[in-house]
Formats: sequence, C-alpha cells, structure tokens
Amino acid sequence: MMNDVGELKQYIIAHARAQSIPPGRLRELLGSIDNDDGDAPGSWVRAWVTEGDLLYGQGRLYDACRYYMLARFPYPDGDARQEAQRRCVEVFDRFRQDDTGIQRLDVPVGDGLVRCYASGLSRDRRPPLLILMGGIVSIKEQWAYSLLDLERTGVAAVVAELPGIGENTLPYTPDGWRMLSAIIDAVGDRADPAHTYAITPSFAGHMALRCATEDSRIKGVVSAGAPINRFFTDTAWQRRLPRVTVETLAHLVGTTPVQLTEHLPAWALTAGRLTGLTIPVHYMAARRDEIIPRDDLRFLRHHVRNLHLVENDDVHGSPAHHVDARIWTARSIMRMRGAYTPQRAALSAVWFGRRAWRRLAGRTSAPDLPLRDAGPPPLRTPES
Repeated sequence: MMNDVGELKQYIIAHARAQSIPPGRLRELLGSIDNDDGDAPGSWVRAWVTEGDLLYGQGRLYDACRYYMLARFPYPDGDARQEAQRRCVEVFDRFRQDDTGIQRLDVPVGDGLVRCYASGLSRDRRPPLLILMGGIVSIKEQWAYSLLDLERTGVAAVVAELPGIGENTLPYTPDGWRMLSAIIDAVGDRADPAHTYAITPSFAGHMALRCATEDSRIKGVVSAGAPINRFFTDTAWQRRLPRVTVETLAHLVGTTPVQLTEHLPAWALTAGRLTGLTIPVHYMAARRDEIIPRDDLRFLRHHVRNLHLVENDDVHGSPAHHVDARIWTARSIMRMRGAYTPQRAALSAVWFGRRAWRRLAGRTSAPDLPLRDAGPPPLRTPES
C-alpha cells in the first residue's frame, strides 16, 4: 500500500528537525518528491537515499545514516524502504566502530532478539542505567548519537527499539514490556540495575510505564506524548487518528487498519496499575495533540502519584518546543537521580528562563507541523 505523500511530508518535518537536517535542504528534498512508488523517479525513498549516498561518498557516515533513516519512514513496507533501513544500520555500524565507544548489545528474549547500542558499561563502576527508546516509527540509530554524550556523564546507556521496529525481531504485543526487564538483566553485571531510568517518548513511554508497574528497578520515566488509556479504548478518538498512525500500528500489530480497534484495548494502562507507581514520571504534553487524547492526561493526573507534567500549546511531540524538550529531558533525569550539580542548576536557569521568555513574548503557539512519536529529541545531534 502506498502512503499519502502529503501526509508523509507533513509528518516528517519534526523528525528531520530532530536529526538536524538543514531546513533549506529539507525544503528542496520535499519539493522533489511527488510519489511513494518504491524507488521510482521522484519517489520518497529515492530522494532520501540519493542524498544519503552522496554524503556516504564524502565519508560523512552519520550524516548519511540520518537520510537513510528518513527514507524508511514510517516503516519498511517494501523492498525500497527495507534497503534504506539496511543501509542505515550498516553505515551506522561502520560509524560507531570508528573510536566512538558505542558497542553492540544483543539481548535474546524468548524466540526473538532485541538488538541495541550501548555505552558506558563498566564491571568496575557499575554506573546507573539509562534506557532510551523511540516510538513506532523510530529506529535505534535515530537516538544512538546521544550515546557519545551520555558516556561522559557517568551513566551506562542503552538505546533500543520497540518490538517489530528496526532490528528488534520480537512481535508487538501487550506483553512486549518484558523486553525492558530483559535488557536490564542483560547489563546487570556492567551497570547498577537497581537504579534504572528511561527516556521513552510516545509508545515507548507507554511500554516503560507498563514495565515500571512490574519491575521496581526502574526508578523514573521521562516521556512525551505517550498513549495511556483512552487512546487504546476510545473508538471515536481512534477514528480521527492520522492515516500514517493507524497503518503503522496495524502493521506492527499484524492486523488491518479496519480491525485495529479490536486489538488496542489490550494495551491500555489501567488505574490499578498506575496508582501503584511511586516513582517520578515526567511527562511533556501538547494541548493540541492530534494523536493523544486529553483524557489520557486527565487519567495520568488522577492515577499517577508522582507526576511532573509540562504542557505546551503545541501539536503532538511539541515540535515548536524542540530545544525546550532537550533541556527538559536532561534536567528531568538529573532531578530523578537527585544530582544537585552546577549542570543541573544551569539547566534549571535556562529552562525557567525560556519558559518565561515564551510567556512574555507570546511564543506559545506552534506552526502547523504535527509530529508523531518523536517526543523529546536525542540529547545531542551532530550540529547541536
């Protein structure tokens, strides 16, 4: 099934921004795309892959990866997107081996395999563990550049993918949260599993919260635009969802878009589970979110004891608050860890200063650039 090109262009903008794609080049590339017919001239995949190949030829490996990962958006639905994803993984693997300190981590879970990237693991130090994971269109290579910075902060970090995404061969089921516990187990001799934190936007945030209700080793969850309860149970809301969201979810679940609503209720987080959480949950919401219903925020407020909620007058993923999200994410992790450091003080000053500036300047509204599942962007991208 071909995707709607107009919708692809609409939803890729914030993902491209998170990957530091130059705005001018982004406009040129989007302007050159007029179809989604595999690798045909003027197609979605060919435009992004051609740019990636050009950068690869210049020896700019990670820059090439960023374009390959956008070529496979929203998910590999045929040979062209599958090849783009293969190139992304292959080239990133070459990039990470060039003295980056980023290592492969393969975690068997049942009959499947969760392939991850990691940094900072140490049998001597056994530092706190940070797990990063994106949503239903985000592959681990999109987040892995953050590992270069995280290693210098004294934490061990693992970047993973949701079941069915990228190289994760697990099926996407309501029990998929168990893979997070398996990752914690796998690095328990090289990190401190009893102090695990998660940066998990969108559907990854849903998974982390579900895992935290069972696994007490998770000491805090940072998320943005995560579905909670009503997203999965409100059929009237589901009928309003963007086509790309519905088709991607149906692909992961292994059903058709028409039958998807029959499967979703099994994923809903219940009041009973959330009220048992005592850990801090930091959640960034968008008041004009077109994917996550407002009822999910009310559900969080009513049932999560230690909720730290930030709201932006924005659409899903708060694309107009891109820089704010980076600051907020880093500050949230420091608060959860109780790290009273000059870095945390500086981040707090910048955070409150930017929020005050937005209020005074009236900079609370967002351009019409909806973002699906990118959430807080990586803590660092090559140009940041």
